[in-house]
Amino acid sequence: MNIPRVLNDRYEIGELLGRGGMADVYKARDLRLSRAVAIKLLRADVARDSQLQARFRREAQAVAGLNHPSIVAVYDTGEHVMDDQLRDSAHLPYIVMEYVHGKTLRELIRGKDISTDQAIEYTMGVLSALDYSHRAGIVHRDIKPANVMVTQDEHGILGQVKVMDFGIARTISDAAATMTQTQTVMGTAQYLSPEQALGESVDARSDLYSAACLLFEMLAGRPPFTGDSPVSVAYQHVRELPPAPSTFNAKLSSALDALLAHALEKDRTRRFQNAASFRRALQAAGTGVILTSSVAPVPEPVPAPVPLAAAPEAPSAPTHALPVTDDGGPSTRAMAKVMAGGALTTDIGEPENLGEVAPAQKRRRRAWMVSLFVLLALILGGGGVLGYNLINAKPPAVQQVTVPPLAGLTLETAILQLRDLDMVPTSTEEFSSEPEGEVIRTFPQEGAQLNPGADVEVFVSKGPSEVQMPKEIAGRTEAEVRSSLTALGLTINLNDMVNDPLIGANLVVTSDPAPGATVPAGTAVTLKISTGQVLMPSLFDLTKDSASVKEIVTAALKEVSPYLEVTFEEAENAVVTPGMVTAQSVVASTLVAQHTTVIVTLAKAPATPEPSATTAPVETPTATATPSAKKTKGQG
Repeated sequence: MNIPRVLNDRYEIGELLGRGGMADVYKARDLRLSRAVAIKLLRADVARDSQLQARFRREAQAVAGLNHPSIVAVYDTGEHVMDDQLRDSAHLPYIVMEYVHGKTLRELIRGKDISTDQAIEYTMGVLSALDYSHRAGIVHRDIKPANVMVTQDEHGILGQVKVMDFGIARTISDAAATMTQTQTVMGTAQYLSPEQALGESVDARSDLYSAACLLFEMLAGRPPFTGDSPVSVAYQHVRELPPAPSTFNAKLSSALDALLAHALEKDRTRRFQNAASFRRALQAAGTGVILTSSVAPVPEPVPAPVPLAAAPEAPSAPTHALPVTDDGGPSTRAMAKVMAGGALTTDIGEPENLGEVAPAQKRRRRAWMVSLFVLLALILGGGGVLGYNLINAKPPAVQQVTVPPLAGLTLETAILQLRDLDMVPTSTEEFSSEPEGEVIRTFPQEGAQLNPGADVEVFVSKGPSEVQMPKEIAGRTEAEVRSSLTALGLTINLNDMVNDPLIGANLVVTSDPAPGATVPAGTAVTLKISTGQVLMPSLFDLTKDSASVKEIVTAALKEVSPYLEVTFEEAENAVVTPGMVTAQSVVASTLVAQHTTVIVTLAKAPATPEPSATTAPVETPTATATPSAKKTKGQG
């Protein structure tokens, strides 16, 4: 089944960027918005697998709501219907994502292009993305070098981290689904958490374990565990302790060794409990400092009561067995053994010879000694409990502070308020409908009670991800329109000069993209500026009806531009029908400025010559004049 050239009449498929187990990623072009995108398209050979389709759709749902600078953005999702003549038509789900130009961490690790500082910086970016997705209720479950990209500009300089491929992500409420229905563990063996390898439920701490494996590999040049098969690697994650990364890179500090040892704990309760604490500890470890507060406290076992016979400070008690006779009774002997912490022997033995002492006195002495030992046991036991409580006593409760409401303030004002409250502010920009530079929210949210020195993340608006072009721009000055576009976060290309019959010279006619269109923030806009000129039409032979020539010529010029004026003149012409156009002052197909007056010459019939008043009329000879002439001649 061939890959379609254009998906749903909008996305033009380009070069293949990568292949995965169930989908291929292509570079594409959004024909509607004229921008480069990346499209993840379910492979045609698995398109009819309902489980893979469900997993693919789950990825789209997982990341569609995530809007973070360190997570590859998702613009659109959909399905393309492929017609197969041999079988029924197949539906190919696809995800339209942000196109990132850069390199994956796998490429950088293989090329040995990562320094210790860069490894820390990249991991901080990954933890920032995980912190955001975890707070949104999404567990990635497949953090590895191939799923983390670092952007690269045209000069080859590496920049921001981008986490991608939420293909096996789950909501935290559904995170118990660690395995597929075929009991196949989801994830990559070298970066699996122990609970994933055992097929147990996963949570945010599982992602943090994988992020620690990622950091280990960037620092040491190899993963913490390697083996001949995925099974052997998974076994090591569950049973074996990881080596120190400094074993493979002697330049690493003991602080980084300690941090990774804690982050790679088998028991998830002993690891970092959230991405924020991991980030703080990593930032400190990068400077050689170990943050002991970031290590999860391990409950110490309560010490057993000190055996009476082993107490070094006991008074000079006899070293022989306690002289308890039968008249003391079994209950007395049992109580003495219990109160002495079980250290007294059950083999009481016979009492020593105390000399000639009366039996009653002996009994009193024995009772006194039993009481002495019971009292001593109580003192030692109480002292042990008191000492343990003193050693393990909790420090006095810290006076907590409340996160203030910061939404709507500027970043500088918000940071000052948090510092005044002894909090540590950090800022993150994200797209929002709120004005650029204003605080949107905080994490933890306003009203939360925190210890002094706690981190508070401030989210700042960098404007909307998409903006609408201004609609009413025709006839406005270039400066006005540029100001409106710049306020929306758009850039301006060089202007195009166009002829327009209605818009005056140097005023805006339209724009590209068109007015009113919705475009991504930062789109370059070209303004169409009026030259103030129009193209002169030919006014000859407009009609054969000379009676309506003036009306037709006037209408023709007004159609070209309502601002053109016309003046008519007449000139005698014996060849052209009177009333027809014989000349125009502006030659046809030339540009003329608006408000120009065009002189149109119309044909006029030549004038008829009239007879002169001083000329005598010429008489025509008649028949009666002849005799008279003859008579005159005869007389002469």
